[in-house]
Amino acid sequence: MSEKVLVAIADGIEELEAVTIIDVLRRAKADVTVASVGSKQVTASRGVKLEADAPISDCADNIYDLIALPGGMPGAENLRDSNELTNLLKAQAESGRYYAAICASPAVVLQHHGLLQNKKATCYPSLLSQLSDVVDGKVAVDGNCITSQGPGTALEFALKLVELLFGKEKSKEISQAMLAT
Repeated sequence: MSEKVLVAIADGIEELEAVTIIDVLRRAKADVTVASVGSKQVTASRGVKLEADAPISDCADNIYDLIALPGGMPGAENLRDSNELTNLLKAQAESGRYYAAICASPAVVLQHHGLLQNKKATCYPSLLSQLSDVVDGKVAVDGNCITSQGPGTALEFALKLVELLFGKEKSKEISQAMLAT
């Protein structure tokens, strides 16, 4: 049975981050559900149209091994404002299962909802001042919380998610196949 992953999307998210997370996890054979907090089709920050597998409301009763959030603005704000996503994230954190965010989302979503308490994290450099315990690095892992800086770190972030879910060998295999190492 494959690991179940939820990737939340919304209008204004950073498409490079969203697609990289989805693509790399699917290469690892994760069972990825792309869920929108708005309409099923979203327009990302650079005008790319993305279509979700489901609305976030359809995911409320499911259990995921990982919930991942791309960043981008105003996408992160749209993710932050979804009560259904917030409830899923809080349950995820409380259960000890993985939750992850990149770019603006660690500060705008996770910090806003108290999901970075006692966690070291990173995010897009202009938002670092909003975090209480900053890690200097492209990707930060603190227990079940994984954060990253932005579009240029999306591949490293996604490969770290694969490593945590499937092990170092699988992450290395995917990385080599993508010519990332």
